[in-house]
Amino acid sequence: MLKEILLITNYFPPEKGAASNRMSSLAEALGKDGFEVTVVCPLPNYPTGNVFQEYRGKISTTENTSFGKIKRLWIWPSNSANKFVRLLSMISFSLSLILFFIFSKTPKKIFIQYSPVFVCFTAVYLGKVFSKKIILNVSDLWPLAGLEMGILKKGPYYSLLQKMEIFCYRNADLIVGQSEEILQHVSNYVEKPTFLYRNFPAFSPPKIQEAQPSKEIKIVYAGLLGVAQGIFEICQQISFPRNVSLHIYGAGPEAEKIGNLNKPHIYFYGELDRTQLHTELQKYDIAIIPLIKRIYGSVPSKIFEYTRLGLPVLYFGGGEGENIVKNKELGWAVPVNDHSALQEFINTVSKEELRRFPKEQVQRNSVYAFNFRKQFEGFIARMERI
Repeated sequence: MLKEILLITNYFPPEKGAASNRMSSLAEALGKDGFEVTVVCPLPNYPTGNVFQEYRGKISTTENTSFGKIKRLWIWPSNSANKFVRLLSMISFSLSLILFFIFSKTPKKIFIQYSPVFVCFTAVYLGKVFSKKIILNVSDLWPLAGLEMGILKKGPYYSLLQKMEIFCYRNADLIVGQSEEILQHVSNYVEKPTFLYRNFPAFSPPKIQEAQPSKEIKIVYAGLLGVAQGIFEICQQISFPRNVSLHIYGAGPEAEKIGNLNKPHIYFYGELDRTQLHTELQKYDIAIIPLIKRIYGSVPSKIFEYTRLGLPVLYFGGGEGENIVKNKELGWAVPVNDHSALQEFINTVSKEELRRFPKEQVQRNSVYAFNFRKQFEGFIARMERI
């Protein structure tokens, strides 16, 4: 009997980022496990807020892949800081989802990426109307995360988002969370079957290259350059001594400001595709993973990706992510948003200090602790019981 599943997500390759990588890895693993997968997503537009060149002028596209097919639907894209404009963008994709469900034959089981809230709410509502089994993948606690980051304030709009969030939880048949804190948060509202499914990468760990002799310690950041990550603030507040440098890859709202900085020992390279980036990252000594504040439920997927490459991490985000870095011996943790402590680390880090977390050992710890295949098999066994 053919196993079919529908994946609904707001992010998918060729878009970059944790959510895109997570959903792509899941789709490929499902395909290899014998599922016929259909991915429904918007026309690619993240993080620029513009539909990618090769997709412009199209209402929708269908692409055949090794795991099934990708159905890309129309969206009015935007990365505006204006909440109303962003809302209109989400609603536009929600409307496309409604038309897709009305005019398409869909599988019995649907896997929905949460958030954005409006898109997820629409998908869950449609899933109930069409009598689907719903697997809800909660990767961040929106709107709570927005409140903690200062993007949202309590009021009618926040209350509406919260009601939509709880509706999604209540109508799911299985809730998949990216962190223990997320599952704890969900349990405060509903009693549902849950499964911890972290964003482990599925790529083969590369062989650690022999380091070239150098007195310089190179710290790297690669990823979204947004307010939540606080890279621009770090560039402003932290001074890098002659033997320490910061190297930045990525795109996002703060990319232009970072690119225009003229500060010693800080270098910005823009965005690379994932394969190129993995090759470049292996040249560095430490990968920094910052957040502007401790965000409940957040465990950045960079922890799993960087360490699989053999990079020890400097974690600057607090919470569950900090505990993972410490417990699995993957690198250093500096108290979240404590720029004085971060400056102290930068001033005193040395080649001798790097020997505390040798690349080979970090990679071994990561590969052993973060097993994509084992986690995936557990998820499939749990999903097949709903």
